[in-house]
Amino acid sequence: MADLEKLRANLEARGYAASFFQTAAQAADYLDARLDGAVIGFGGSVTVRDMGLYERLSTHNTTFWHWKGDTPADAGSAGVYISSVNAVAETGELINIDGNGNRVSATIYGPGRVYLIAGINKIAPDFDAALWRARNIAAPKNAQRLRLNTPCAAKGDRCYHCTAPDRICRVLTVFWERPRGIGEMELVIINEELGF
Repeated sequence: MADLEKLRANLEARGYAASFFQTAAQAADYLDARLDGAVIGFGGSVTVRDMGLYERLSTHNTTFWHWKGDTPADAGSAGVYISSVNAVAETGELINIDGNGNRVSATIYGPGRVYLIAGINKIAPDFDAALWRARNIAAPKNAQRLRLNTPCAAKGDRCYHCTAPDRICRVLTVFWERPRGIGEMELVIINEELGF
């Protein structure tokens, strides 16, 4: 069981805002109420997709998402960016693995506000466990989803440190603290299992 108070304290000490919701629907309501008339970019995220955020926020915001035909550059240049993380350590580190870097680039520099969403399944007790989770759970599942030709996609059980042309884990980001190039960054934690 994750220690959410420890997580909140550690996130806030590192410069992040933190919000906690029991359900994805409550989190979607929260984001819908906070964002109106904004230009929003979305990073590739099963969590975001399953929450229906793009469709919901598109009704009263300008939205860009490469999963819906826009270019990654459109999403990355928006004033607000929404994505997810592959792992969150209770000690406050945030970890993402990416194949191209487009999903993580806008979380590092540029937007005035970034919202990162994570289900309870993505919380790990410490940095080492979070890194293990991102590499051995999230990356293989995403490789399978994308039907990549990698050992982790074929077996779905762990990272094989491969050098396959389709390798999904080409970029690893670790947030020790909120990047200076981002105005505000908020972690939206949901007490449901979401995404990979």
